[in-house]
Amino acid sequence: MSEFRKTTQYLLPVEKREIKEGYDIYPVHDLGSGKVFSDYVSLAEKMAEAGTVVIDGYVGVRFDMILKKLAAAFASIGVKPLWWSVSAAMKTEPEIDEMIRPYLGGDDPIFGFRAPLRVEDYFDKAKLPAIVPDPTAPLNIIYGTGAALAGWDGMLVYIDIPKNEIQFRARAASITNFGASGPDAPKKMYKRFYFVDWVVLNRYKKVLLPKIDIFVDGQRETEITWAFGSDIRRGLDEMSVNGFRVRPWFEPGAWGGQWIKEHISSLARDVPNYAWSFELIVPENGLIFSSDGKMLEVSFDSVMYEGGEKVVGKECYEAYGDEFPIRMDYLDNFSGGNLSIQCHPHKDYIRKNFGEVLTQEETYYILDTCPDSVVYLGFQEDISPAEFEKALTDSFHNGTPLDVRKYINAEHAHKHDLFLIPPGTLHSSGRNNLVLEISTTPYIFTFKMYDWLALDLDGKPRPLNIRRAMENLCFDRKGEKIRKEHVCHPVLMEKGAGWELWHMPTHPKHSYDVHRYKIGTEVSVNTDGKCHVLNLVEGETADVATENGKTFHLSYAETLVISAAAGSYRIINTSGREIMMVKAFMK
Repeated sequence: MSEFRKTTQYLLPVEKREIKEGYDIYPVHDLGSGKVFSDYVSLAEKMAEAGTVVIDGYVGVRFDMILKKLAAAFASIGVKPLWWSVSAAMKTEPEIDEMIRPYLGGDDPIFGFRAPLRVEDYFDKAKLPAIVPDPTAPLNIIYGTGAALAGWDGMLVYIDIPKNEIQFRARAASITNFGASGPDAPKKMYKRFYFVDWVVLNRYKKVLLPKIDIFVDGQRETEITWAFGSDIRRGLDEMSVNGFRVRPWFEPGAWGGQWIKEHISSLARDVPNYAWSFELIVPENGLIFSSDGKMLEVSFDSVMYEGGEKVVGKECYEAYGDEFPIRMDYLDNFSGGNLSIQCHPHKDYIRKNFGEVLTQEETYYILDTCPDSVVYLGFQEDISPAEFEKALTDSFHNGTPLDVRKYINAEHAHKHDLFLIPPGTLHSSGRNNLVLEISTTPYIFTFKMYDWLALDLDGKPRPLNIRRAMENLCFDRKGEKIRKEHVCHPVLMEKGAGWELWHMPTHPKHSYDVHRYKIGTEVSVNTDGKCHVLNLVEGETADVATENGKTFHLSYAETLVISAAAGSYRIINTSGREIMMVKAFMK
């Protein structure tokens, strides 16, 4: 932990150390030699050549710290810039607070509504034109989030920052929300980030992306990395016709376990547990570019803004636009606790109440488990909704245990099982499971009903959402119906020399499907115009080679996206024993 970020997780290093074997927490896309730079002086020299510079960037960037370093770099080359802050043209904080208030959900501690606002709405339209460069100055620089709105004709420098780092900084109270004068409680800041700041600034980033001359990775203020916009866009284009691994990130949690900690050696060890691996939760993941070993990270949405239709395919892009539809993450409660008893909203509910395009349609793929572990799924045959709600409410108010087995069905978990959890299905992972959660992309819309009387890592109970859960629960998902319709029954679809393709049918309410390959040698796969999300669920290693000439090296438990525009690819077994690869794709 340092003064500006509250976490034990490592800051992305400038230099990538080679991983000889096992899970790689810093997957990179190589831009070629001489494409990523790692000093302020070279950046200052490029800016000085331009004469007029616009430094824009994302919420969470500490412009003051970066400008101090830049000022020192300019001094070292004998240049004295004239600095202009775009914040001088922002509306007052009370005006901004009133503007965003309808989207913050009032007293709800978790949920708001995706704001339809634009960055322009934060600024006084009369003040922006008044910020003009001084023609007598050798170098004019306007800086701050929204700086490009001033309309200056000059070099556009964009400072990006990963969303996990934004959260670490918010927890340390070293940053503010967009338009706020000071930090707030971390969970309140996160709600405003999710429903307002990130939505607004993502729209803005999409507009700026084709115009950006220089990208700066702003997560390391003492050692920035930067690259020319043309090189970053070229890298994004290559991803959009081949594929990519995003940078995963990892978080402890109240119920977290020890599997991830024991199996991924490059992670920080001084944490109580790891509950989540954000394998592919793309609203918060980044993409790492590399050159000569130096790393630069941009937010995932950049590849969607550059080539989204190529990534997900025409049909999917027409339906969901820049929203990447599939996510994968790990839920680890090996030697931990039970997940909360929970459900997720139906599509019409999430659109009406929260403004989301997709809802959380989940499946639990059991990557590893212990004997006698269970997944809680649906209800007992004799469930009474009114009695169940009363029992939940009494437990909440009185702090008494819920008789879980009286109301809730439990299924034994076995390695490589797939449990089907469409919206409205009550579910929870019992302890001692490593769940590969395959889902559609939204990730915070969990209505918790019972949390086993556990406390969060801050020592406080996590919020429950009994009322919202009751508005979404499907009480007919119970007993024998669960075993028939919510426990997957794999079917062999095709087989060839050295491979088998198994269909793992999802629920009719799921918008995505799942296949699993058993591979002794190799298999060829067509994308058929769809994006494929792969995870190596059995075996040590595999290569995935696209017809466009890109080869990805996958280790056990790693996740890879193959873009729809890749056309076809080969999965090559490099393990020396049979492997299994799971593939998720939109129906």
